[in-house]
Amino acid sequence: MTFEEFVSARIGHLVRYATVVTWDPHLAEDITQNVLVRVQARWSRISRMDAPELYVKRMLVNEFLSWRRRRAARSIPVPAETLSGFLPATPDQSAQRDDRDAVLRVIAMLPPRQRAVIALRFYEDLAVEQIADMLGCRTVTVRTHLMRALATLQSVLPAALVTTGE
Repeated sequence: MTFEEFVSARIGHLVRYATVVTWDPHLAEDITQNVLVRVQARWSRISRMDAPELYVKRMLVNEFLSWRRRRAARSIPVPAETLSGFLPATPDQSAQRDDRDAVLRVIAMLPPRQRAVIALRFYEDLAVEQIADMLGCRTVTVRTHLMRALATLQSVLPAALVTTGE
């Protein structure tokens, strides 16, 4: 598969994935573009891997985390309306919309690594070991980030809204 074929087939998914990790669609597009520029330069090596898309996703997460470190920017919650195209559709009922908005606001306030772990665990449905490999850390670190993120969600949100999936 050529680089152009890979990008045309997977660009939408990669941008949605980056949006879930960053909670900012504009930042997600920037990060995806930066990563794809680097991927293009290394495509001959990356394309020979067993799972090139997984490698690119790891690059997206690492780019987001290093972007956050470089800029030392504070996390600003993104309005749920901005993310609505990246989330599963729900029936148009105000209570459900309010619940979803509340969850999105709380997730957007989590520290970047916790957000990344939540996205990888619940959006990508990866196992803790896979997340640890992707983030280049130990499984206990992933579990700690996951535990803290879920504890934050449980402390802020009503019990009916929080499901751990574990």
